[in-house]
Amino acid sequence: MTRSAILDRAAQVLDARAETYGPAAASFTAVAARWSLTLGRTITPAEVVLCMIDLKMVRLAHDPHHRDSLVDVIGYAALLPEVQS
Repeated sequence: MTRSAILDRAAQVLDARAETYGPAAASFTAVAARWSLTLGRTITPAEVVLCMIDLKMVRLAHDPHHRDSLVDVIGYAALLPEVQS
């Protein structure tokens, strides 16, 4: 898969998720609130995104050829600026 194909796929996934679940910033804010309760400290939406990237990186370390995990890393990285503002 070429770099543009991977980037195009990541954009398609982001669009599909936004259509299904709504704005990414709202979802990550909701996850951050839940994780804050679970962990007993304030978690930011940006920390959620970074942790999700870490999860996908662990999966890629297990199987570096798993395209969905690679696309997910790219997608999460693209969303990081949205939750930092």
